Amino acid sequence: MNTPTRFQRWLLPGFAFKAVVIGGGYATGRELVEFFMPSGPLGGLLGMLLAMGLWSGIAALTFLFARAVSAYDYGAFFSALLGPAAFLFDLAFMALLIIVMSVFGAAAGEIGQATFGWPPLVGTLGLILGIALFTTFGNRSVEGLFKWATYFLYLVYLVFFLLVFSKVGPRIAEIFSAASIPSGWAPGGFTYAAYNVFSAVAILPVLRHLTSQRDAIVAGLLCGPLGMLPALLFFICMVAWYPDITDATLPSSYVLTSIGAPVFHVAFQVMIFVAMLETGTGCIHSLNQRMAGVLARHGRELGRLSRATVATLALVLSVFVASKLGLVALIASGYRFLAWLIFIVFVAPLLTLGVWRLLRPSAPQMKTGETQS
Repeated sequence: MNTPTRFQRWLLPGFAFKAVVIGGGYATGRELVEFFMPSGPLGGLLGMLLAMGLWSGIAALTFLFARAVSAYDYGAFFSALLGPAAFLFDLAFMALLIIVMSVFGAAAGEIGQATFGWPPLVGTLGLILGIALFTTFGNRSVEGLFKWATYFLYLVYLVFFLLVFSKVGPRIAEIFSAASIPSGWAPGGFTYAAYNVFSAVAILPVLRHLTSQRDAIVAGLLCGPLGMLPALLFFICMVAWYPDITDATLPSSYVLTSIGAPVFHVAFQVMIFVAMLETGTGCIHSLNQRMAGVLARHGRELGRLSRATVATLALVLSVFVASKLGLVALIASGYRFLAWLIFIVFVAPLLTLGVWRLLRPSAPQMKTGETQS
């Protein structure tokens, strides 16, 4: 067996965490406007830094607990953390999966239509097929997507930042210099962190590369910065159009249209599609690994056809939700509900029962059926 590299032990979990977090709303800027822009430029930045810190701390605790109980899928993780109440996270995860994928279905259709003139169904089906393809081949395929898509996304966000700053840099500086820090900026950061921190358990399959508790801590602490860096660059750019941008359904399109960058606009739209592909793949792969863990404990294996079938059914079901509700409404209402649901069934038990078990000198190890496919 090959010795895991530092990339696999320290950076890959952060890349995977970013992949599940970034999705449609983050990548288009809609989530950032929804959760952080109401607090103004400086309050929004503070909220984002708060969310980043919470991600790092909770991810590190999650990884430490996962290693302590040898849990590399969320089913095994919550069996150890919640015992008979583990099914509560299954319910929360399925609700989250439907809402997230319905957002992606709507956004992929909008992107395909706005960028290439395709019927909305074409973009949506393209996303479904892409997610199904990557999840069909298991861990190695998914990890390869996380790695190379991350390099592409970081490059696009860097170019975006430099392009916008070259056009409206003085305006951004002027707005920040005139801004004050309002009260009430923390709830946006807390809510956004609580909703998205489920990513720490969605990426448990990549933790099989960790070799020590030190690896778990380093990898967990890097999740916050790696997940939030593109968002920080994006938010700073959007400030140039504050407060008008708060009404934009797709803030990324609003910004790129305003600065007149049609060629890069296409590249950015492709990046958004890749971001949704990453997030969707991460979520569906987590569901597949949950099922694979159950089957492994009964001496059975989840084959490629079954993985593809699960992905396709989950995604097609979610598209019907997207057809009934708008993108902004889903983010504004569904995400806040899920934030509290995830906090109750994951964050609160981890910070209490999980920490207590980690601090017990004789905490028992729970071996689970780990899958390596």
